[in-house]
Amino acid sequence: MTTGFSSSSCRFADYFVICGLDTETGLEPDELSALCQYIQATKHNDGARRMSASANEGENFDQSPLRRTFKSKVLAHYPENVEWSPFDQDAVGMLCMPKGLSFRTQADSREPQFHSFIITREDGSRTYGFALTFYEEVTSKQICSAMQTLYHMHNDSHGLLQASPSISRLQRFNSYDITRDTLYVSKCICLMAPMAFPQACRKVLEQLHQAVSSAQPPPLPLESYIFNVLYEVPLPPPGRSLKFLGVYSPVVCQRPSTSELPLFEFPLGDMFQLLGVENVLQLFTCALLEIQILLYSQHYQRLMTVAESITTLMFPFQWQHVYVPILPASLLHFLDAPVPYLMGLHSNGQDDRSKLELPQEANLCFVDIDNHLLELPEDLPQFPNKLEFIQEISEALMAFGIPPEGDLQRGEGMAKLKGFRACDVVSDRRNGNLAGSPLSSYLLKENETIARLQALVKRTGVSLEKLDVKESPSSNKDLKLQCDEDELRMHQLNIRVREIFANRFTQMFADYEVFVIQSSQDKDSWFSNREQMQNFDKASFLSDQPEPYLPFLSRFLETQTFASFIDSKILCHNEEDKEHALRVFDARVDKVRMLNVRTPTLRTSMYQKCTTVDEAEKAIEMRLSKIDHTALHPHLLDMKIGQGRYEPGFFPRLQSDVLSAGPTSNKWTKRSAPAQWRRKDRQKQHAEHLYLDNDQREKYIQEARNLGTTIRQPKLSNLSPSVIAQTNWKFVEGLLKECRNKTKRMLVEKMGREAVELGHGEGSITGVEENTLIASLCDLLERIWSHGLQVKQGKSALWSHLLHYQESKEKEDTTPGGLGPPGFIHDSERRRSDAGSALPPLKVSLIQDVRHIQNIGEIKTDVGKARAWVRLSMEKKLLSRHLKQLLSDQELTKKLYKRYAFLRCDDEKEQFLYHLLSFNAVDYFCFTNVFTTIMIPYHVVVIPSKKLGGSMFTANPWICVSGELSETGVLQIPKNTLEITFECQNLGKLTTVQMGHDNSGLYAKWLVECVVVRNEITGHTYKFPCGRWLGKGVDDGSLERILVGELMTPSSENEERLCRTPPLQQSPGMIRRLVAISPNSKPKLNTGQIQEGVGEAINGIVKHFHKPEKERGSLTLLLCGEGGLVWALEQVFQHGFKSPRLFKSVFIWDFLEKAQTHFESLEQREMVQDENWQTNTRTFCRFMRAINSTPRNIGKDGKFQMLVCLGARDHLLHHWIALLADCPITGQMYEDSALIKDHTLVNSLIRVLQTLQEFNITLEASLVKGIGI
Repeated sequence: MTTGFSSSSCRFADYFVICGLDTETGLEPDELSALCQYIQATKHNDGARRMSASANEGENFDQSPLRRTFKSKVLAHYPENVEWSPFDQDAVGMLCMPKGLSFRTQADSREPQFHSFIITREDGSRTYGFALTFYEEVTSKQICSAMQTLYHMHNDSHGLLQASPSISRLQRFNSYDITRDTLYVSKCICLMAPMAFPQACRKVLEQLHQAVSSAQPPPLPLESYIFNVLYEVPLPPPGRSLKFLGVYSPVVCQRPSTSELPLFEFPLGDMFQLLGVENVLQLFTCALLEIQILLYSQHYQRLMTVAESITTLMFPFQWQHVYVPILPASLLHFLDAPVPYLMGLHSNGQDDRSKLELPQEANLCFVDIDNHLLELPEDLPQFPNKLEFIQEISEALMAFGIPPEGDLQRGEGMAKLKGFRACDVVSDRRNGNLAGSPLSSYLLKENETIARLQALVKRTGVSLEKLDVKESPSSNKDLKLQCDEDELRMHQLNIRVREIFANRFTQMFADYEVFVIQSSQDKDSWFSNREQMQNFDKASFLSDQPEPYLPFLSRFLETQTFASFIDSKILCHNEEDKEHALRVFDARVDKVRMLNVRTPTLRTSMYQKCTTVDEAEKAIEMRLSKIDHTALHPHLLDMKIGQGRYEPGFFPRLQSDVLSAGPTSNKWTKRSAPAQWRRKDRQKQHAEHLYLDNDQREKYIQEARNLGTTIRQPKLSNLSPSVIAQTNWKFVEGLLKECRNKTKRMLVEKMGREAVELGHGEGSITGVEENTLIASLCDLLERIWSHGLQVKQGKSALWSHLLHYQESKEKEDTTPGGLGPPGFIHDSERRRSDAGSALPPLKVSLIQDVRHIQNIGEIKTDVGKARAWVRLSMEKKLLSRHLKQLLSDQELTKKLYKRYAFLRCDDEKEQFLYHLLSFNAVDYFCFTNVFTTIMIPYHVVVIPSKKLGGSMFTANPWICVSGELSETGVLQIPKNTLEITFECQNLGKLTTVQMGHDNSGLYAKWLVECVVVRNEITGHTYKFPCGRWLGKGVDDGSLERILVGELMTPSSENEERLCRTPPLQQSPGMIRRLVAISPNSKPKLNTGQIQEGVGEAINGIVKHFHKPEKERGSLTLLLCGEGGLVWALEQVFQHGFKSPRLFKSVFIWDFLEKAQTHFESLEQREMVQDENWQTNTRTFCRFMRAINSTPRNIGKDGKFQMLVCLGARDHLLHHWIALLADCPITGQMYEDSALIKDHTLVNSLIRVLQTLQEFNITLEASLVKGIGI
């Protein structure tokens, strides 16, 4: 059917624009771009070399006039303005001809070039531009003679160089002689459109250009065709196709329905050919993790294609940050932006990558498109199921003859492949034309690219014989296609690859809705508290995921991209509200959940291939074979005679009177909607309808979504210093805001309790998540340190600054008058230590911490060193203090940073340091837990009791330190000093110390108060309380003890200690002496308190096993520490113990030994009750014998501790309690009121202990040394 518009439809194109040389103003150098290139070229040359260097580098004033850039102007645009999309003359002019005007002579190539671009408005809506640049002969005598004059001046200034033969040869190519040469200048025609139909727009522009360059005039004046495309061609409605007429042939475009993937018509195949699957997937991962991405190419269209392709593959997620696929030369300062960005930089094809100075590279993905090259940031996690994913994409590409590793030659190879489709080879084989495997055909032997493809095929095990290759639809006789074969293949490949990518997210996030935290607040309060709210239960979601997914997912869940996706989910209460992408995605997720019989929340890492390709391909083929709408044909306009004259070879100045307004005669234009409504309609079309109905959501999408900064694209118009300053100011504010949000998020995660109060569910943080948060803090610090750098050195701006600081301080210290060792703060500033005089406090030294990192051989790169230094400073609670000290050297900061840099904005810098100070409120082990293989010096001090000092002590003491990662083995301690420093591989968090002595000499009795161990790099100090004797015939006769440690919190008068997290459990220390029952020590606890103690001890162990494995910490503390299981059972056995004779201590172990003797005698007399009882008594006696026969001298309490630990490990404690409660020995040794004699209490105790049966308890080696059970 032929159609005009309905009032709700929108037109295909908003503006037609002509850019080029304004002959009235003449030649003006394009100062901005030339200046930028000049600066780039001369950045690192001092004055003497500047002129000669700039002749070779960059396009600048020293180049031959034909190679310089000149200002281009927007010569005309039609119509003057449309209300729903105001015309931005500066931006359009800059992006139509990003490098300004260029000149050529008849000797140069003058092929027309097509490129597209995008303008993003502040509200996030987009306008697309499609530009065709071609060359026209210069007819103006003034311009030709001006060019001749410029050449004379240029040759005179280079007279000295003329002697060189190579230069004179170059001059012939780059010269212009007015008598001999014809001068050509670039011109550009452009369509501005609300939606991206690059193929259709390209055809329209090429046919218009063809009309002026051919010898025959076109059938109608050009105005008729332009009027038609501007006013009479509507956008195709969703799910429909539209045909309209160009100058010579029809143009077809189609638009997906609301249930399909959003509109996208850039050729994805080009990106895979240019980069290869592996590189594309890495780039895709960088985009999802919001890493800064810089694309680099000589071709504007390649920049645009790669940028649009990567962002469209992110469906259902949307890129939320700065997006400038073509960065004009005048905006190079924008590469300084300390925010995530995706930008495209044009290369002139002469400079190599090494000459390109980028402000920061610590968190940058650099993509050299023309050279098939990717530079990635360190520690980039792998995309889940990467290998299977690559294989699935490769199969899709190979079906279209695109090699998965990309086409490095991209010249002849592609020409041969152009018509190749795997299905042709397959059908040839079916017809018997080819023998064997299709990939060993003659076609493949003559083509290098496919030979490489063959190797890859062998490697990945993909076979073209298995490929699901369809006959080309054009061969399907029923369908008569309305577009050409190439275009159809582009659509088919696009949809196939996009479906594969969309399917990955559908599988990975099939159950995401379960974890969305719906807000109970009304919308207003939700908006105002948005940044404090958690909108997704990340910890639970991650705990469901397969282990290999975690490094990627934990980082992805922290991105703005993911947060915005979840926000839009929360804001959409019904289907109509939903954005198009979200609605399509949710429908797919529902389908997956219906198909999956397995419970949706149990994730599997089984790779599930995409099954929706056929359906999607069919929909496109149907639209392209049966056109739904045909626009009005171009027709003669009401033009005066003589208007619209045709002059071959020149694009004319068009008649503005006929093009400035749409048709007036059509009935429907009178009903055209008011501007405000049209503008809403315009916004609806952005991203295939961001449904921005109510004002709150409109406000939200503009403000709340972009937490970091509201800059999506630099202002392309006014580039005055004040605008640049304002942009930088926005960046500074954005960085500060991001810092505030990050620190808050990290603290809430870490402090648990506060998180629960804020309604964020159970406050648990996984190691993966903590690592992710710290890595993102490191990235933020790198971005802050890169902002406004004067000169870049190395890949990490932060590490570079630390090295400069170290160097300057070491210089000061070598000059006379430097005080003390380098970089140390004097004693008043030292950290104080709880261990009193036992350990001299570690000095707080920024330089020393830098040296520690420099001494770690495992860390090779600057970025790695900077990250390690940040982790170490956080663990030492010195990050804010160190950075404050680093920035206190203002001379150095001024030398390294420009005036506008974040680090030179004093108020913001102070606030930033204050936010970092809040990390001192929690304990991080982010250095110890990550660098597990490095060597660390430890310092150990044994502190004997002050009352009975070990001055007479004659034996030789030893010690063995254990941590979560490993233990030291036995270390001898000199008895005169009782301290030792040793170096060993990182032990992790310290858990126990075994200590003892060899019982030699006359006085081998030793009362030890505690042992203190300090990690000399992180400064963590652990105290292991003892308070017991070691020696024969004293206390319980033990020559060695196992002590359980606690981390000491430094008490500092400094208010930098905001608060302290509760310490780990202490070791029982003095209380343990209650175990020795003597007449004057009365049991302190009643049965209720004892039961509560047992309950809490068991509860601690149960909670321990419910945490993720990597987060469990030390089980030893829960068994043997303060309030642990051993202590709780001691209280049980102590209760109601009969007072023995005066001056004789009796231990629980004595009672257990008597019980053992009793059981063994029953066994001998064969007075056995039943089989169960027999088994339980035998195991009890076997364990007692094994412990008693151990070569270790661990004393009676040590033996009791060992029995409890082994009983817990083998799930025997409840059996043993039942045995002992019924044993006659208990009657003799306990009073009637004792807990162990109360059957009700004993039964409840047995029930509590039975809960340990479901857990697999593994004991630390130090607890069971010397036991063979």
